[in-house]
Amino acid sequence: MNATIFPRMHVSLYVADIRKTTDFYTSFFGQEPAKVKPHYAKYVLDKPSLIISFVENPERVQQHFGHLGFQVETQQELEQRLEVAKSQGLASKEEIGTACCYAVQDKFWVEDPDGVQWEVYYFHEDAEFNDPHYEMADASACCMPPAGEQKPKVQLTDISFISDVEGESCTPGSGCC
Repeated sequence: MNATIFPRMHVSLYVADIRKTTDFYTSFFGQEPAKVKPHYAKYVLDKPSLIISFVENPERVQQHFGHLGFQVETQQELEQRLEVAKSQGLASKEEIGTACCYAVQDKFWVEDPDGVQWEVYYFHEDAEFNDPHYEMADASACCMPPAGEQKPKVQLTDISFISDVEGESCTPGSGCC
């Protein structure tokens, strides 16, 4: 056994309302919580291997720590998960061909009842720049431009895999991420 490999990641977040949080994450994860107690819920995901728990404590809620996310293995999986998120009213933003965080990605965002942002993304290729938007004090997540701000599409090395879906993306120095 390699002692440097962890078998499963655990995250615990404070939430304002455990019922609203459980409703949201049951929809987002597509499964019921493994444990529910007063002011507490825990989900155990197999793929990716993650234990995430929620503790109701409104005074300790801090959604501006950055964001959380899942990388999917195929563009088809991203499209399927986006379709489900849209049908459940969870998707808050889509970004197609976004170049940020030193990578070109297609992604969508959801936001839980306490404002914690999750990105679900498909990685296309590395990029040679990292737009500094996520370092700005008012930025809530990497590659999440202010609402209504339009960004030009990024030209990829191989654009044969880009769909016709309209989205926003970042350009170097644009302040996107």
